[in-house]
Amino acid sequence: MLALSQLPKNVKQYLIITGNYWAFTLTDGALRMLVVLYFHDLGYSPLSIAMLFLFYEFFGVVTNLVGGWLGARIGLNKTMNIGLALQILALGMLLFDTSWLTVPWVMAAQALSGIAKDLNKMSAKSSIKVLVPDNANQALYKWVALLTGSKNALKGIGFFLGGALLALFEFHGAILIMWVALVIVWLFSLWALKEDLGKAKYKPKFKDLLSKSRAINTLSAARLFLFGARDVWFVVALPVYLSVTLDWNHWLVGGFMATWIVGYGIIQAFAPHFTGKKQGKTPDGRAALLWALVLTLIPASIALSLNSFEQWNTIILIGGLMLFGALFAINSSLHSYLIVLYAKEDGVSLDVGFYYMANAMGRLIGTILSGLLFESYGLVVCLWVSSGFILITSVLSISLPRHKE
Repeated sequence: MLALSQLPKNVKQYLIITGNYWAFTLTDGALRMLVVLYFHDLGYSPLSIAMLFLFYEFFGVVTNLVGGWLGARIGLNKTMNIGLALQILALGMLLFDTSWLTVPWVMAAQALSGIAKDLNKMSAKSSIKVLVPDNANQALYKWVALLTGSKNALKGIGFFLGGALLALFEFHGAILIMWVALVIVWLFSLWALKEDLGKAKYKPKFKDLLSKSRAINTLSAARLFLFGARDVWFVVALPVYLSVTLDWNHWLVGGFMATWIVGYGIIQAFAPHFTGKKQGKTPDGRAALLWALVLTLIPASIALSLNSFEQWNTIILIGGLMLFGALFAINSSLHSYLIVLYAKEDGVSLDVGFYYMANAMGRLIGTILSGLLFESYGLVVCLWVSSGFILITSVLSISLPRHKE
């Protein structure tokens, strides 16, 4: 506590925001797994389950765009607290009697959760730009990678937590436990977050929402297809495939999804070691292109192998998706660093919010396709679409800025 009290005020505020982000991420990952497994047990089709997340992803698109503008005007502490409050409300909506848990009601709860999640993400990631000195690109990359990696590792733990809570306490008991925990975090945040971190010196107008930077626009488009490529098989197709085709129980499904996300998060945190740190360099557009091209091969290879070596399907699928996770983590970390690098420091959340709007749009497209394609054609087609999306990411990455020699 003494060491914490000696830190600069803005750093202490950022650490509190990061802690809030971690706590929120645990509940977000657990809620995702709870909803998928619970409604699958009730007999919902893969497409119907995907539709439950439609508003979650759609309002993530809106929130990142408007939330970036809001954070620049009122400060990132306030957007963080608003996000926590909305997640508490979303969890509370799921505590009603089972007869209330219709598709429209759950979609509305998921919409609030999507708004909450992206307000938290935008607040945490925008703060880094304010704290790191100009031109300290190595430090910037390091802190972006650590924040992003730790968040995803905790989200993976949340996936496992969701499966475990569902098995131990059933749906309503699991939701109640998470609601109480998040209320405690929110009350502490209301008391502790007092600085207007990230508040712009000027009052940005609503027309400032859309980025005018070609680099940010290009990177945002690449991010859209990158995350669409993940979620087209990850959100609905994979957990239902593991449950139905491979006959895995809730513990195994939640455990694998958790392991995948945790491993993905750990590699994200160490991404700088794989992308130029030994040479004292920070990555640029060329690095984003090369890593995307390598990733393109993985889902296509899994799809081909599943059709050719059916007796080894489980090993091929699990091993291939773990490799995909490792390479995807590096791609994602590179993108997260580049957006913070490209963003303007004053009103940083405007640029970061625009970028994560594209991220949310990719997740929205991937989520819908995950249910639609899996129900109609199966997991292999989902993997082929994933490979095609990453190829588009690669093409877009060609025009990203590169270091001047």
